Amino acid sequence: MREHLIVTDLGYGDAGKGTIIDWLCTREPIGAVVRFNGGGQAAHNVVLPDGRHHTFAQFGSGTLRGVPTHLSRFMVTDPLSLTREAAHLSELGVDDPFRLLTVDRDALLATPYHVAAGRARELARGEDRHGSCGMGVGETMAYALEHPELAPTVGDCENPARLTRRLYALREALGVTGPPVEDCVAAYRAFAERVILVGSSFTTALLRRRPVIFEGAQGVLLDEWHGFHPYTTWSTTTFANALELLDGVPAVRLGVLRTYTPRHGPGPLVTEDPALTLPETHNGTGPWQGPFRTGHFDAVAHRYALAVAGGADALALTHLDAPVSRMCVSYDIGELPVGTAGDLEGQARLTGRLSAARPHYADGVDDWPAAVAGALGVPVWLGSRGPTAADKVLLSGVTAPERV
Repeated sequence: MREHLIVTDLGYGDAGKGTIIDWLCTREPIGAVVRFNGGGQAAHNVVLPDGRHHTFAQFGSGTLRGVPTHLSRFMVTDPLSLTREAAHLSELGVDDPFRLLTVDRDALLATPYHVAAGRARELARGEDRHGSCGMGVGETMAYALEHPELAPTVGDCENPARLTRRLYALREALGVTGPPVEDCVAAYRAFAERVILVGSSFTTALLRRRPVIFEGAQGVLLDEWHGFHPYTTWSTTTFANALELLDGVPAVRLGVLRTYTPRHGPGPLVTEDPALTLPETHNGTGPWQGPFRTGHFDAVAHRYALAVAGGADALALTHLDAPVSRMCVSYDIGELPVGTAGDLEGQARLTGRLSAARPHYADGVDDWPAAVAGALGVPVWLGSRGPTAADKVLLSGVTAPERV
């Protein structure tokens, strides 16, 4: 494919975006992987044929192939965790990972103070925890909404005096302790000297060169406006941010799904089945997210995700090797309505309805690409039977998706 591509999870996350992007980066020269939502809470696993494995959080999932990463203005950037991630990539043989990284100066800056405040807020919820990843992304977004003129950005890392003022104001407003502000400023200044900070026109220049892959984080069913409130993320997880960055330049919208529907932590999972025990190499119970849960393929929820996202041009279906054969084709409450963006009370009511929903199943599914394409009305273009690029296959009889 010689098209720009947007890769988005049409579930609750963990569908395999990283491994799909790794494969895409082996097909032809890619100009960059652009991260367009979320932050350091992402966990996109890539395994190379020689066994090397990395869980991508902020670097793009093409890094092990030498593909540059651009963190757009929609990305909550955490330089401290980026430094730790770069260290692991160096151990895996990537020569100076920071030389492959550009960051938009307007990207919000996540700090240890955001992390501390976010974790305190989640702990205070007790048994009503929302399933935070504990990385401070939500707190960063919330603070920026409340104090847009004071929220630290990546560009502030080049201005120590301004960054110092903003960090002191941030720490006071959040009422938390943490490392000395001066230590943070020194670390962020060092970060700014190692990476290339760019302006808003950089993405436009990227698009003129080679194909670009836009890498989404989490999943559409966790979207900040259309997810099942309050068990959502502080991020737009649809194709919307990428389309805004493209600014009218055509791209292919690729949705990623598993042959079953998982989610991390609390919240609705209508098809959850405790008896559905499947191997899970890279996901487990996290101290903040909670347990990794598994349900049968939920065509109703994924149709809702497609409606929320404005459709997709093609699908990538992972875990074709999983021993599953059951698909939820309908709920007893009918299809899920798409509400008005920003109506969180309406989304909370939808969450309440889901808690009582009962799934209707079709059993004996053996041709998953055909079954998923039929249930969702979108062709399954790519299949995956394992964690490496060698385990991916273009499905016969399905033409390459056209850009829109």
